[in-house]
Amino acid sequence: MKALVTSNLAPGFAGCALAEVADPVRQAGQVLIRVRAASLNFPDLLMTEGRYQLKPDLPFVPGMEVAGDVVEADADSGFADGDAVVAGTRLGGFAELVAADAQSVRAKPADLDFAHAASIGAAYNTAYVSLVRLADVRPGEWIVVHGATGGVGLAAVDLARALGARVIATSRSAEKLAVVAEEYAPDATLAAPGFRDVVKSLTGGGADVIFDPVGGDVFDESTRAIAFGGRLLVIGFTSGRIATVPTNIPLIKGFSVIGVRAGEFGRQFPDRGRENHDAIWAMAAAGKIRPRVDSRYPLADWRAAFEAMRDSRMIGKIVIVP
Repeated sequence: MKALVTSNLAPGFAGCALAEVADPVRQAGQVLIRVRAASLNFPDLLMTEGRYQLKPDLPFVPGMEVAGDVVEADADSGFADGDAVVAGTRLGGFAELVAADAQSVRAKPADLDFAHAASIGAAYNTAYVSLVRLADVRPGEWIVVHGATGGVGLAAVDLARALGARVIATSRSAEKLAVVAEEYAPDATLAAPGFRDVVKSLTGGGADVIFDPVGGDVFDESTRAIAFGGRLLVIGFTSGRIATVPTNIPLIKGFSVIGVRAGEFGRQFPDRGRENHDAIWAMAAAGKIRPRVDSRYPLADWRAAFEAMRDSRMIGKIVIVP
């Protein structure tokens, strides 16, 4: 089969190449899937450069979530050849075939095509763990979502609206925010950095929750735009700078800084992890949440897809199609 193989860790994805490799051999308890769409996530890029907390042995195939057709499964798995499914793979998704643990596989909702179905799991799980499990968002609370035009940020906007929160979406790009405003109807959109005073004015003193996958200057300013008793969720550092906070600031302002590792949450608390995914997919099947697929790239054009994500040229999700 064709697969995107990372053979060494190097900047600019220099250690990655499309190659012909042996088909994966399905083990007991796994489902062999012919990949129809694989969603690209920022951690995929970081892993190819050795900058993510998960550091797989070399060589490896990146790609952490897919949608496709079942090729082979255990007789008692509940899946049959030809079933349309989605799966979390953690690795191996950017290939024509992938073997996924059966417990991570579920039926694809009929109303979603493969690309949209592949775009739900990681992004919405991060949003759900952040907003529901850790921040305990309540209807009517004010939530600032930074990086709102990326896949994870837009998922947080979408989910927060479904939870009944009031949402302020931020981004560096006014043009992208106009698309988010039209398609997802947040209560306000703002440029970031430079949001502090407007957030405080809109919310009457500060945001109840701030969802921050950006870090750097955006995190620094967020500590000045949050309400007393607020929850500042640290999702990642797409700005490239890991921010620090003097502890007198959360002390005086009475807010919490909460680190979010949604995948690890599910591994630490398997029952709650399954509940999270059940809730997300139930909302998707009911049409309460809807990912936005910005672009689809053939597997042969993987570099263009990676560069588009690195340069933040998308609104929502980028999908690779083998």
